Amino acid sequence: MTSTATHVGSSFVPRVTSMVGAEELKLMSRFPHRERPSTWEATAVTREEVLERLARPPLRAVEPRAQANRMFGARLLLDWLMTFPGETWQQRWQRSPAHGQHIASQGWGDAFAAWARPEGRVSRRETLLVGLLSLLCADAVRPDPEFLIGSRSRHLRPALETTRDPEGFARLRASLPTNISAANVSSGLKTIAEIMACRGGAIEDIVVGDLLLWQSKNPRNSNGRIQLAYTWLRDLGLFPADAPHTLFRISNRTGQLTPADLVDRYELQCRPIRDLLVAYLSHRSVGLDFTTLQALTISLALRFWGDLERHHPGIDSLRLPAEVITAWKVRLATKTVRKRLPDGSFREFTEPRRGAIGIKTQVRAFYLDLAEWAVEDPGQWAAWVAPCPISEAECSGRKAEKQLKARMDQRTRERLPALPTLVKTAHRLLKEATARLDALNAAPLGSDFSVLGETFRVPRFSKCADGRPIHAWDAKGTRRSFAGEERSAFWGWAAIEILRHTGIRIEELLELGHHSIVSYKLPTTGQTVPLLQIAPSKTDQERLVLVAPELADVLSTVVSRVRGSDGRVPVLRSYDHYERVWNPPMPLLFQDRSGGYLRPLSRATIRRGLDVTLLASGLTDSAGDPLIFQPHDFRRIFITDSILNGLPPHIAQVIAGHDHIGTTMGYAAIYPTDAIEAHRAFIARRRALRPADEYRTVTPEEWGEFLGHFERRKLALGDCGRAYGTDCAHEHACVRCPVLIVHATERPRLVEIRDNLLTRILEAEREGWLGEIEGLQSSLTHAEEKLAQLDAQISRKQESVDLGIPTFREIVARTTAAATPPGPA
Repeated sequence: MTSTATHVGSSFVPRVTSMVGAEELKLMSRFPHRERPSTWEATAVTREEVLERLARPPLRAVEPRAQANRMFGARLLLDWLMTFPGETWQQRWQRSPAHGQHIASQGWGDAFAAWARPEGRVSRRETLLVGLLSLLCADAVRPDPEFLIGSRSRHLRPALETTRDPEGFARLRASLPTNISAANVSSGLKTIAEIMACRGGAIEDIVVGDLLLWQSKNPRNSNGRIQLAYTWLRDLGLFPADAPHTLFRISNRTGQLTPADLVDRYELQCRPIRDLLVAYLSHRSVGLDFTTLQALTISLALRFWGDLERHHPGIDSLRLPAEVITAWKVRLATKTVRKRLPDGSFREFTEPRRGAIGIKTQVRAFYLDLAEWAVEDPGQWAAWVAPCPISEAECSGRKAEKQLKARMDQRTRERLPALPTLVKTAHRLLKEATARLDALNAAPLGSDFSVLGETFRVPRFSKCADGRPIHAWDAKGTRRSFAGEERSAFWGWAAIEILRHTGIRIEELLELGHHSIVSYKLPTTGQTVPLLQIAPSKTDQERLVLVAPELADVLSTVVSRVRGSDGRVPVLRSYDHYERVWNPPMPLLFQDRSGGYLRPLSRATIRRGLDVTLLASGLTDSAGDPLIFQPHDFRRIFITDSILNGLPPHIAQVIAGHDHIGTTMGYAAIYPTDAIEAHRAFIARRRALRPADEYRTVTPEEWGEFLGHFERRKLALGDCGRAYGTDCAHEHACVRCPVLIVHATERPRLVEIRDNLLTRILEAEREGWLGEIEGLQSSLTHAEEKLAQLDAQISRKQESVDLGIPTFREIVARTTAAATPPGPA
């Protein structure tokens, strides 16, 4: 396996090369491409037989001048190829300088020119290309795919269409959609012509492997034409039923990787630890989804052991010294990120790692699982049991959860008031984009038209198959694609409306199908209500959401847009980017025709539409920066708004699809005013349940008794702290009473009482009054305690606290020293 890695500060970013296109490699093994034979009839003929075929239809050109050029170029190229060894024209071609190069390369053209000049022959490149085109049409030579892929030839597709398979091209053209642009038609047909030129045969001979081969060799930024060709041939019924539904982004899809593939991405040096992690992840993968398994691999193989190997080369044991694990925890607490500055440069910043507690928890679970599994299977796991270097207290995430809850609540409070403005802006953008597109479709080619106060010029020629213009130029000379603007505005509006009315996740939004709209008949009234069936996603819980009238209008608009000419919603397969698997074919609501073929909308498309709407709304956050909305923000807003409007939290839990009600309440952002109003409502409800006589008007006698209670609390030593309406529980033994509040001004009186008690105790001891001594001693103890408390209180009030404020003398001294001019040097 080959992979590379880059270091950014103290962080490590792996870059894997062998895993890219893993799904493509599997498909190429299932659907092999056609091998080019060593010889065939058209390449084994003589020079004269080739020229004779070129002089007869269908290889003969209609115009005499074009035919003369073809024959002249073919003779030159055949004479040049005869200078190379071989029994067939294909063998001679493979031994010529043209083999292994691109058609636009200068090398093989220079070699042809070096042969032609001494012979006195014409060596122009145009003549060479005309001769090559003649031999390709005659199937005399079949170059490698690299020779033709990416060529800019405008004559290859028309020539092969006319001479090799006119019936096949005609049948293919008749099956193409009418709203596809001429540029996309030409691009897709050119790919098919390249395959026929390099592999031979007609259109019906092309197999899935041929398209996969072209996909693997084609530049990644121009594989849309291969996707077009594949879709057309698949719709013609030329491919088997188990052929892939699409080749879109197939080079970037890896499918579900095995635990060994996931671990090997990070090139761990210690082979025993690598094997242990693979075995551990394989054991855990039974109860985990792929996304969780991938995150666990990153924590254990990259953040934990990979980090230890980079900082402690040669480490090979899970029994880690204290200094090693302490240094790892310090590194884990922060991460280095690279951000672009306003001037375009990049700068590295160190910021806290929010997921540090989660990584520690997974590492701790790794150690504890090994210890537990060693009891059941000591042969496999006992050798790796070691003391866990992470305590339970270090995995406590309560503080982080509270901080996350505070950030999310503040985010929701900031965006909930802005939601009406966002909705109005989305509706306005859709209305304006639709008006521009309608005006463009109604305008003749080459004319000017005005709409919404703007003037646009329509091009004189249309690249669309049905003759409609697809773009126009504004007054500034900027090319505007009104169809693209309308598409972005519509899907941005639809996503905002559905997300805010349902609170579903974005992956659930993109998986909505025509069959998701169901009806339910109420058993009590018999009324039929529409429901939206949400497919299982994060928690594997299928749920139903009531469709409000506003949501019903949006869904009907979406269905009308995606419905085909036969009245049905096209069935497509979507790719689950989390689980790395293909979903079964469904009549998806979020689908659109892009680049000439239907495909499901992606998360990036939804986010772009949302960003355009936010930019047009002019909404800003508390710092004055443009407000940022994520699709998940609508879910939090939906739950918060529902609970604030009286929806019981346990019902909101079912609608949101949460496993626990605590998760639902974590999404709800409670405002301070809401808490105050809720408390006041609680007091009102409680007062309504209490007896009415408890809230009657106070009589003068009761009010006098209430005031008299506080007057009777005044004592010689201070105040009595007993509650209103209670009698003295200590038989007025105030010195012994714990609720006695002694005033500082009464300290001499308390000292006098203490001295008096000492004198009386001496007298009782002298007279032998043993019973009197016990009571006096208890009073003395309480008096001394109150005296000590009073002294401590007085001492605290008299102490001064240094607040670090400089005194006036210090200020004057520093000012004078600073003002004194320096003396002569």
